[in-house]
Amino acid sequence: MSQLNKVIARVLQVNETEINDNSSPENINTWDSFNGLMLAMELEKEFKISFTMEEIMDVTNVKDIKRHLSKHGVNTDA
Repeated sequence: MSQLNKVIARVLQVNETEINDNSSPENINTWDSFNGLMLAMELEKEFKISFTMEEIMDVTNVKDIKRHLSKHGVNTDA
């Protein structure tokens, strides 16, 4: 599994196999506003980047996270 999925699984306390591009607060019970911010902070730390508040607010699913990470030069397939 990708490093991204490992971070998401750890923060949201779900199995990595449950995570896909459509994973979102709608289908992951532990993805609330608090854990969403924790996820942003952990991703920033893991990939040594910094999200803007607009980027954080724009995330509605894992696909959005990948899009913003790629803008910061992060390869989400690895």
